[in-house]
Amino acid sequence: MSLTRRSLLVGGALAASTSLHAQQDRPSTMPLQEKRNSFTSGGKTIAVETFQTPGSGPRPAVLMLHGADGLGYNTQYREGARSVAAAGYQVHLVHYLDRTGERRASFATLFQNFMPWMNTVQDALGFAATYPGVDAGRIGIVGISLGAALGLAVSSTDKRVKTLVTYFGPLPEGAIATTSRLPPTLVLHGSADHIVPVANAYAVEALLRQQNVPHEVKVYPGQGHGFRGAAEKDATQRALAFLRRHLVGNDAAPLPMGG
Repeated sequence: MSLTRRSLLVGGALAASTSLHAQQDRPSTMPLQEKRNSFTSGGKTIAVETFQTPGSGPRPAVLMLHGADGLGYNTQYREGARSVAAAGYQVHLVHYLDRTGERRASFATLFQNFMPWMNTVQDALGFAATYPGVDAGRIGIVGISLGAALGLAVSSTDKRVKTLVTYFGPLPEGAIATTSRLPPTLVLHGSADHIVPVANAYAVEALLRQQNVPHEVKVYPGQGHGFRGAAEKDATQRALAFLRRHLVGNDAAPLPMGG
């Protein structure tokens, strides 16, 4: 299933509540530490917001990649980052559009900008790997829509990515090398998504099967580009469970807050 201009551009225009916005069954009562940081990519300064619970012990890190609507129009990406951080992860919400000087992805330059954004995500991995308190051997990506496409492309060739969670993202054909291998991947999609059709989820699933990669695919009946109600809560629980299973592992140190 080829990557269309419309699926990438409009893909970030989420429904009123993104799936990561759901509350956990056991929300953290400890305050989160939030810090504004930056790194350099392609000669540009890239903002990144870091969320974590208090504590200095090594913990796994998660890059969160927003959709094409950017961070100036949708505050719920930050809520999603806080939800993952409350489970004990160090979460870096990457402003990758800073690489191209945009607040939201431009239709006219979408495809020519995809590779620079990929490079910025790779530089973000380097930033996360050296951030204080991180376990550099346990870094994952959570991508939403356009961010999911970037996550697929980057994690297919960068072995620093140990696990990937994609929310209603397109398969970026042409950006994934035939010799590449994806990490353990969770695919979450709605059957009624008219922006990024569910065929994309099945295409990713076929690729994961071909590569014999551990994976899960959950398609929510009747859900569109952004989940609501029980689907929203279920997606959050699946994402956190998948991260714990494949990013933390049974032999890893317990996460802060028992997340």
